[in-house]
Amino acid sequence: MRPADTGAAGLMTGVTRGAVMGDGMSEEPDPYAVALVRGGPRAAVTVAVLALRLRGAVEAGRPGTMRTSRAIALADHPLERAVHPLERAVHGSLYRPAGMGELLRRTSVRQALARLRSELTEAGTFRTFPPGPTLGARRHLGRARAERPVPTGREGLSTHDVLLAVALHGAGALTVLEPRFAVAAGLVGRGGTADKGLLPHSWGGGCGGNYTDGGGSDSGPG
Repeated sequence: MRPADTGAAGLMTGVTRGAVMGDGMSEEPDPYAVALVRGGPRAAVTVAVLALRLRGAVEAGRPGTMRTSRAIALADHPLERAVHPLERAVHGSLYRPAGMGELLRRTSVRQALARLRSELTEAGTFRTFPPGPTLGARRHLGRARAERPVPTGREGLSTHDVLLAVALHGAGALTVLEPRFAVAAGLVGRGGTADKGLLPHSWGGGCGGNYTDGGGSDSGPG
């Protein structure tokens, strides 16, 4: 395989394992892998939070925080077996409300992010030094963003479409597709009272950092 193409396979990681909602057999990109490539850990966790929100398993707490919903337990959901490992980690870490910065620091979330990045490294999507997406992955991401512009609304979009749009475009898509929750939970904007600062924008600082691809960065969830 040509080096410029290696990123494409990595962006598919998890789809055939049923890691995203749907039939698990689609050739669609994995939103979690896409988000991690485009915006780093914060972007990937944002996609997980949104997936849980769409399941009814997470809701906004006090300004700038998220919490598990009293309406549904993740283990009781009929699609529980299809839940992505990062979703499980995020849901389990919201045993008490947290803003995005705190959520990124919780151990199980960091571990899930590390496993996802390890899978993408094995797939040729990430390099170990300097840490970050390969050139092939970034080119594949650029094509995917161009082919799938920011949607204008939720009508006609599947759950996978919504997650992938946010994975590809970050805050630009999130504020169109789930605006009230995004603001209330601190996924966009200043982050409410729980998150006063952003974590380092570097892969070298561990799983709490953030990678931006030049043309696709944003100041929201990534």
